[in-house]
Amino acid sequence: MLSSGYSFGRSVRAAALLGSVALSAAGCAGGYNLKPAPPYDPGQYKLGVDDEIRVITYGQDQLTSDFRVDSNGKVAFPLTDGLQAAGLTTRQFANEVAEALEKSRMLRDPKVSVEITAYRMVSVLGEVARPGQYPYQPGMTMLTAVASAGGFTYRSLESRAYVLRQEGDHTVVGKLKPQDYVKPGDVIKIYERHF
Repeated sequence: MLSSGYSFGRSVRAAALLGSVALSAAGCAGGYNLKPAPPYDPGQYKLGVDDEIRVITYGQDQLTSDFRVDSNGKVAFPLTDGLQAAGLTTRQFANEVAEALEKSRMLRDPKVSVEITAYRMVSVLGEVARPGQYPYQPGMTMLTAVASAGGFTYRSLESRAYVLRQEGDHTVVGKLKPQDYVKPGDVIKIYERHF
């Protein structure tokens, strides 16, 4: 009778120990303690360094061309000292170009549109088949970014990832879930699962 009680007590202690080890391992699992990354709305895409754009000035072929947003966030548009593009939507930047053309007295009431021809990159690191940089695509989620990188490895923790994200003039670190939108320029790390 005494031995079965002793054996039962050892089993309970062993189960409690295993449970606490599992909980502490889960707490250490990649990204568990990170706060969620700030949400990103892909419908509010803002231009940034290394985006490539096409500026179309209707009826003015000499003022229609392709440009790249430089490291200062500017576009070297003709007849200007460079126009600030980073942080603006394509519509806002088209308005900036139109204003610059009007101020320079080159055109009266210019009609300008801007379209993105190549988006800046997203970096996908860690437990993916092909870590590296991939072009951002509108509506890209963590899961589609991983698919661009060849998919998860067999060791991947698929439920969350670490993200390094530029928010205005500062960088934030957060957690992404598979369905969360990726922001252009994000650096995403897929963790290795421990069990």
